[in-house]
Amino acid sequence: MTITNTWTDAMAELIDIGADAVSRGLALASGGNLSVKVDEDRYLITRSGTWLDQLTPDSFCVINGRGEILDGDQKPSSEWKLHTRTYEARNDVASVVHLHPQMSLMIDALGQEIRLLTMDHANYVRKVARTDFYHNATDELADTAAAAAADANCVIMAYHGCSCVGPTAAMAYRRALNLEQAAEMTYRLLTLGDTTAAFPPDAFDRIRHR
Repeated sequence: MTITNTWTDAMAELIDIGADAVSRGLALASGGNLSVKVDEDRYLITRSGTWLDQLTPDSFCVINGRGEILDGDQKPSSEWKLHTRTYEARNDVASVVHLHPQMSLMIDALGQEIRLLTMDHANYVRKVARTDFYHNATDELADTAAAAAADANCVIMAYHGCSCVGPTAAMAYRRALNLEQAAEMTYRLLTLGDTTAAFPPDAFDRIRHR
């Protein structure tokens, strides 16, 4: 594919994120996909079948909002609609990180809400949205997740994964990390029998309006 400095920097960041996500157990093998918005209607996205801990510059392609390949010789991730429609729903978003975090999915499968419990959770995650189960790569999944992301930075897609967004790939991934930590802390509280502990609403409001 044609390499520019902008794309080189974006690919390097996504390569690091992919490796880190797998090392933390947030993705397994080729489960998950990453993208950044290069400019208007051009998106750098991991290609189909790539393992997130084995990404190289050849693991990406550039597509438009219709999924047409603009650069690269491999087809994009099957979840390209999830990414492009999320960008359409959020003009402020420049990166989408889709992972399969185990604890977040388990808490959701139990019918429990992921509770925000630290200042970082409140500051970076702020709100957790969710969708019901839809098969991967479908219009239903892409449309419902994009709609959920319209007013939330982290979306749980039931029995599938999460979609986290941000103005940069680093921020989108930071939100994914905080989402999973919040889920892990929620799990520990549930094992202790607690169903109410959460970040204080008054403190949350102060952070939200800073």
